[in-house]
Amino acid sequence: MKSLQDYTPWKRGKNPLGKSDLRKSVWQLVNSIIPFILLWGLAYASLTVSVWIALALAIPAAGFLVRIFIIFHDCCHQSFFVGKKANAIVGTITGILTFFPYDQWKNEHSIHHATSGNLTRKGTGDIWTLTTTEYAALSPRKRLGYRLYRNPLVMFGLGPIFLFMIGYRMNRKGAKRQERLNTYFTNAMVVGLMGLLCWTLGWKEVLLIQGSILYLSGVAGIWLFYVQHQFEGAYYEHADDWDYVSAAIHGSSYYKLPRVLQWMTGNIGFHHIHHLDPQVTNYHLEQIHESNSAMQDVPAIGIRMSLRALRYRLWDEGSKRFVGFRGL
Repeated sequence: MKSLQDYTPWKRGKNPLGKSDLRKSVWQLVNSIIPFILLWGLAYASLTVSVWIALALAIPAAGFLVRIFIIFHDCCHQSFFVGKKANAIVGTITGILTFFPYDQWKNEHSIHHATSGNLTRKGTGDIWTLTTTEYAALSPRKRLGYRLYRNPLVMFGLGPIFLFMIGYRMNRKGAKRQERLNTYFTNAMVVGLMGLLCWTLGWKEVLLIQGSILYLSGVAGIWLFYVQHQFEGAYYEHADDWDYVSAAIHGSSYYKLPRVLQWMTGNIGFHHIHHLDPQVTNYHLEQIHESNSAMQDVPAIGIRMSLRALRYRLWDEGSKRFVGFRGL
C-alpha cells in the first residue's frame, strides 16, 4: 500500500485534472435529462398497451434519475460548473427533479465529507452507525429502533419513501433562512410539477410511473451511499486519531461496477477519489484513477463482495471491523 503522503497532493481542490469543463458539463445535462424525459413519456404511452411494459421502462428511467442526482451532487460541491451561481441554479433544478432541496442537502453533505469515518462527530448526512459499545448502552426500546433501521427491508424498502415524502420535505434543525426558503421553494415546485402532471395525465398514471421511478432510484441511491462507507476494511476512528486522508482512502470504497452501471451512476464508485477531493467533477474521476498508481492501490469491491455489507450492523472498535448483531 502507498503511504498517506502519496495522496496529499490530491487533497481538497489541489487536483489539476479534475476541474469543471463547461462543454462536458452541458453534454452531461443533455445526455441525462433528455433520456429521462423520453423514457418517462414512453412509460406513460405504454400504459395503453401494458402496465408491465411501463414498469420495465421505469427501470432505465430510474437509472437516469440517479445520473441526474450525480449532477445535483456535483453542483452541491460547487464542482459541476466554475461559477457558484450556475451550480446553485442547476443544482436547484436537478434537486426539483430528484426531490431534494439544494441548500439543505449541500449543507448536510459538506458535514458528511468533513466527518466521514469520525466516530466522535458522526451522525449528519450519514447512515446511522453505532459502535458495539454505544449499542450496548442503549435501552431495549432504542436497540429495537436501531435494529429496525439497520434491517435491509426497512432501510431499502421504507427508506426511499421516508426520504422523498418526509425526510427532505422538512427543514433540519438549526437551518438558516436561505436554506429554509430553498426547501420551501423546492417543495412548492415539486407539488406544482406533480399537480400539473396529475391534472393533465391522470393521477393514477403519474403515481404509477413517477412513484416507480422515484422508488427504484431511491433504493439504488441508498445502496450506493451505504456500500461506499460500509464495507470490509473500512476506516473509523475517534476525533483524536482521525485523519482526513485516511478516511478518504481507507474509509471510502472503490466500488468497481460494470461499465453501464458506472456510467449511469456518474463514476461515483471511485468514491475514494471523490472524498479525497470533492472538487473533482464526476466525469474526471475515472481518468484520475487510471492515470495515478496511488489511486489504484486501494482494495476494489465488486458487486458480489459488496453484498456482504448487508450483514454489517455495528462497528467494533476492538477489532476495527463491522460485525452483525450476532457478533456481539
